[in-house]
Amino acid sequence: MSPAPPLVLTVAGSDSGGGAGIQADLKTMLALGVHGMSVLTAVTAQNSRGVHGVWELPEDAVRAQYRAVVDDIGVHAVKTGMLATAPLVETVAALLAGTPGVPVVVDPVGVSKHGDPLLAASALESVRATLLPVATVATPNLDEVTQLTGIVVEDEAGMRRAADAILAYGPRWALIKGGHLPGDAAEVVDLLTDGTEEHWLYAPRHDNRHTHGTGCTLASAVASGLAKGLPVPKAVREAKAYVTGALAAGFALGEGIGPVDHGWEHRR
Repeated sequence: MSPAPPLVLTVAGSDSGGGAGIQADLKTMLALGVHGMSVLTAVTAQNSRGVHGVWELPEDAVRAQYRAVVDDIGVHAVKTGMLATAPLVETVAALLAGTPGVPVVVDPVGVSKHGDPLLAASALESVRATLLPVATVATPNLDEVTQLTGIVVEDEAGMRRAADAILAYGPRWALIKGGHLPGDAAEVVDLLTDGTEEHWLYAPRHDNRHTHGTGCTLASAVASGLAKGLPVPKAVREAKAYVTGALAAGFALGEGIGPVDHGWEHRR
């Protein structure tokens, strides 16, 4: 009998199209050699063209799933994604605060790849006040930075200002994802910082529109690295390398935006 691999828990919504959300998280975790577990926060009716419906689960259901997993199986890292409403954000934040010593990666999901809202405007203050303070790493994209801080990022200097603003809410590290920077630079840049040290992470920009699930995949990959005991900078670098390969291999699905390929290393 083999020993159990590192254990990673995703607390997020379901994407019925399989490209993002819980489905992307579990695929990422499998690809990276950890055991993925899940707490479902919401169900979406979603495909390559957009989100057609959202149904949040009750807080009691979210709490019961979390306790069932953590109290019996245990966990080495947690990743949060779509939390939808202020009560769900606050419920999850309280659960995480009650699980000390476990690294937490917060992907503050605000909108889908298609521009559909996945977080109520009324929940933004709960994210700032209760969720970000329990995060080991927060991974906002530039649209989410603007939602949370009001800062509009247009260059690398703006990314540094954004990181400072996110860190002010309490996470130990901020990973500001620069994929949406204006212009057509040949490279994509992200900034990882804890306010003292900075890591600028560059990767080639791939001419591929099939990028659904990128944020979920990156956050899950970071959580997988932390569960293995990697320090934050190394976990993020390895996660970015994995996501860069998945982006390059993204494939068409349906009539809209297809997903990144979580199994790209196995199909290469």
